[in-house]
Amino acid sequence: MSQSQIQVVFFDAAGTLFHVKGSVGEVYLRYAEKYGVVPSPELTTKVNQAFKEAFRQAPPAIFAVDEPEKLKQCERLWWFDIVHGVFYRVGMFGGFDEYFDEVFEAFGTADLWQVYPEVPGVLELLKTQGYELGVISNFDTRFYGILRGLKLDQYFDSITISSLAGAAKPSPKIFQYALDQHALEPDEALHIGDSRSEDFDGARHAKLHGLLIEREKGGGKSGERVVNSLTGIVGMLSQFSA
Repeated sequence: MSQSQIQVVFFDAAGTLFHVKGSVGEVYLRYAEKYGVVPSPELTTKVNQAFKEAFRQAPPAIFAVDEPEKLKQCERLWWFDIVHGVFYRVGMFGGFDEYFDEVFEAFGTADLWQVYPEVPGVLELLKTQGYELGVISNFDTRFYGILRGLKLDQYFDSITISSLAGAAKPSPKIFQYALDQHALEPDEALHIGDSRSEDFDGARHAKLHGLLIEREKGGGKSGERVVNSLTGIVGMLSQFSA
């Protein structure tokens, strides 16, 4: 183990470890073509914007159920409302229920996701250096299949998703849920993600160390810990101290 006080490194998932191939709008419209929707660059832009709005306005993916089957039903209905909200904004079409079944299933596979190039190497290096690794994500139970399909599951000692943890980032509860799986204190953990509010501020509010990844911007305010690639974290871990 290095001289860093960090014992576990947590990662956000989408936007940090992997991303949608193309964009959500491109995928939504590709599956909608068979239902008579004609894709265009302008419509793709509208769908992407509508998705951001619908996703931002959705309640946290937290459900008061314990049975796995009921949980999956709740997750599905949560996403139905979001996708329905997208096309309510840009134009509804016939056969939407069937369309949603197809696109929901597709996003639960690894086929629509792509791992950022540096991720496997960074995770492997951190493991060889003795760090425990975990995921903290506001994802649903489809995440497990995606992680296996992307061949990333082998690296992680814990997986924390909001629909099972009963809390969503930036709530301190989800961070504590993840910490409990490692029997560690907050100052022994680092969380890395691409959302300033959910990942960076959320982690710090929960007393964990936080690191923001901005792949496109690659910068932050003076004194902030910001990287534009996960490669940059390896040499930074020794900087985190009480």
